[in-house]
Amino acid sequence: MENLTGIIRAVYCGFIDSLKGAIVLFYMDKQINEKVLKTSPAKTDHHRKDSATNYSSRLSKDNGESKILKRTVQCCALNGGVFWASILIFECGLLPFLKYLLTIIFGHSPGMGMTVWSWTKPFLSWTFGTVWVLPLFLLSRIVNSLWFQDIANSAYRHRQGRPLLLSSVSKLVADTLFSILVQALFLGQGMLVSRVPLPPIGELLALVHMCLLYALYAFEYKWCNMGWELHRRLTFIEGNWPYFVGFGLPLAVLTQLPNSYVISGCVFSILFPLFIVSGNEAQPVTGVCDCPLKLFSPVIAIANTLFNKTIGPAQRR
Repeated sequence: MENLTGIIRAVYCGFIDSLKGAIVLFYMDKQINEKVLKTSPAKTDHHRKDSATNYSSRLSKDNGESKILKRTVQCCALNGGVFWASILIFECGLLPFLKYLLTIIFGHSPGMGMTVWSWTKPFLSWTFGTVWVLPLFLLSRIVNSLWFQDIANSAYRHRQGRPLLLSSVSKLVADTLFSILVQALFLGQGMLVSRVPLPPIGELLALVHMCLLYALYAFEYKWCNMGWELHRRLTFIEGNWPYFVGFGLPLAVLTQLPNSYVISGCVFSILFPLFIVSGNEAQPVTGVCDCPLKLFSPVIAIANTLFNKTIGPAQRR
C-alpha cells in the first residue's frame, strides 16, 4: 500500500511539475538578464548609471541575453498563427465557400454539382497539402528544433551554468543519431501496442508510451547538457517511470485530441517549449518503485542491431 501511495504521489508531482513551465517562462528571462547585468562589469560610472531606457540595448550587446519568452512566442506564431491558421482557413473557409459556389452554379442539377465536388475537393486538398502544408511542415520542424535548443540552453545556463555535453564530437553525433532512432522505434512500438485487441488496455499502454516519450523529449535537453549518455537517460526514466508518466501526461493527452497528425504536430510545437522549461526546472521524484518499466529495452535491442549492421558498434545497455 505504501508503494502504491508513493507511485501515485510521484505521478501527481510529475503532472504538477510539467505545468510549471507556463509560469516560470514569464519571469525567467528577467532573472537571467538581471544576472547578466550584475556579472557584466561596467567600464565607467556613466555605464553604471544608465537609465532604464538603455536596459534592453545593453543586454542586446551581451551574448548572455536570454530569449526564452521570445523564442516561445515565435514557436506559437509559426505553428499556431501561420501553420495551423492556414489549415483552418483552407478547411473551414475556402473549401466550404467553393462548395457553396458549385451549388449555385449547378443549382438546376444538384447531382452534377456533387459529382464535380467529389473530384474537386480531393484535388484541392492534395494540391494544398503538397504545395503548402508539406513544405511548411518540414520548415517548421527545422526551425522549431533550433528554437527548442536555444530555449533549452538558455534555461540550463540560468539554473546549472555551463553545459558539460559529451566528451567528443563523434560521441555526441553517435549519441544523437542513436537517440533519434530509438525514439522513432519507440513511437512505432507505442502505435503497435495501441492495436491490442482489448481497447482499454491498448489505449492505456499507448498513452504510457507517449507520456514517457514526451518526458524524454523534454528532459533530454537538460540531460545532454549534463553530459548524460542515452543509456543513462533511458535507465533513469525506466527506473522512475511514475514521475515521468505524470510529467508527460498533459502533452500526451492534448496532442491526441486532434484527429489530424499535422494539427497534432502544431499543438506539440506550440506547447513543447513550456515543457522544456518545466523539465529544466524539475527535480524528479525517485526511488518510489522497485520495478523498472523496461519499455525501452525492445527498441534498444533493435536499434543496436541496426547500428551494428550499418554504422558500427552502437551503445549497449
